[in-house]
Amino acid sequence: MSTVAPSQTPAAAAQRPARPAYRVTPARVLRSEWAKLWSLRSTWITLGLGLLFLVAFGLIAAFQFKSRITSGRPMDRDFADASALSLSLFGTNFAQLALGVLGVLVAAGEYSTGMIRSTLAAVPRRLPVLWSKATVYGLIVLLLGTVGVFTAFLADSGILSGTRAAMTFSDAGVLRGLLGAGLYLALVGVIGVALGALLRSVAGGISVLVASLMLVPGLISLLPSSWQTHISPYLPSHAGEAMFALHHDATTLSPAAGLVVFLLWTVLALAGAAVRLVRSDA
Repeated sequence: MSTVAPSQTPAAAAQRPARPAYRVTPARVLRSEWAKLWSLRSTWITLGLGLLFLVAFGLIAAFQFKSRITSGRPMDRDFADASALSLSLFGTNFAQLALGVLGVLVAAGEYSTGMIRSTLAAVPRRLPVLWSKATVYGLIVLLLGTVGVFTAFLADSGILSGTRAAMTFSDAGVLRGLLGAGLYLALVGVIGVALGALLRSVAGGISVLVASLMLVPGLISLLPSSWQTHISPYLPSHAGEAMFALHHDATTLSPAAGLVVFLLWTVLALAGAAVRLVRSDA
């Protein structure tokens, strides 16, 4: 004796809830990248180090300047024309390395673990992944960097009060310099993301980032002076420094020109990452 299972009636099938249809949208890709970024312990540690470098080195520079003023010791060349702004931004060179390295990890880390395959399977068009990574991380670094430099400047203003380096927010160039430093750090972070996606190697991305920001300017300084004048201002690090420097001369770019040049370097890195992401398998 055999039994036959009763077939499902059309009415019962109609009552069953339909599975919701999920679409890949820019907002959902952004949320996924936000969640992935904050799920890593390295994110909290490295961002904390970047903020610490900004504030701590700014305070150290201010205390060093104040101690030389009060003790009457000769001033180092680095501190000869120092101001509260330049001293508060002393930690920018250190913070850019921490924040740039984390940017490389944001993109290249997924390739080292193989998680990028799942990411690209969920977002087949690929490019929204790159734009979302760069946007999320760039905005986070912009906020953190701006908070860091403003905190350092407020603290240094109190330390340097009464000295020739004292400045306030109302002084010419101060707000522009502080906002420019925050934007510079954000763009360094975006370049780090682009290098991580372009090279797909943590070590390779970090090496190129460090070479671009620190080693290449040193090598250019070995060239003849006439060459340096035409090349040096357009290097990423020097163009970025022009964005937040208080004083400019014939050998440096203006803040606006520095921003344009550094944006072009950022776009170039993102373009290279986008081309490889579209044309190469994960």
